[in-house]
Amino acid sequence: MNADLISAFVLLFLVLDPLGNVAVVASLLRQVDSRRRVLVVLRECLIAYVILVGFMLGGRQFLELMHLSELSLSIAGGVILFMIAIRMVFKSPEGLFGDTLDHEPFIVPLAIPMIAGPSALATVMLMVSHEPAKLGIWIGALTAAMLVTTLILTLGERIEKLLGMRGMEAVERLMGLILTAIAVEMLLSGLKLFLMQLK
Repeated sequence: MNADLISAFVLLFLVLDPLGNVAVVASLLRQVDSRRRVLVVLRECLIAYVILVGFMLGGRQFLELMHLSELSLSIAGGVILFMIAIRMVFKSPEGLFGDTLDHEPFIVPLAIPMIAGPSALATVMLMVSHEPAKLGIWIGALTAAMLVTTLILTLGERIEKLLGMRGMEAVERLMGLILTAIAVEMLLSGLKLFLMQLK
């Protein structure tokens, strides 16, 4: 199997953080009829996927339009990823969005920013801007990561019961540690390029 595909899948899976979002999804859908919960998750994941593919396909044009360099995106993406990773390792007692909603979520906050958040958008744009020739691999990795994310979120209640709260926290913190290393690597590579340009 293609090494780029596997590494991109792992990165995107960590950034999408489905295991960390299981409890948040359960909280957001508490007021929704149990028969509609799976449909809501499927709809929100599809919306998030379309948005991420859109950013992947139009990322370079967006950077050119906003007069942003790949270097600035690499450093900004690293900073955002690092902040997300730290939040995963050191969980906030308020959770991700505070109080639960009293209505069915639509696009916000489930699709955006929970699934297709700033870190995911920056990551897909960086992937394509660095190696546009591998667009097919990046879309394949995103599709696979989103399918696994959708499956985990639809089975969220069962996974939560199976692992328990402590198990879920342990898995999320482990994912946060891996993501921290990726974020630092992204940040350092951006800074390295910046310092090379100064010479």
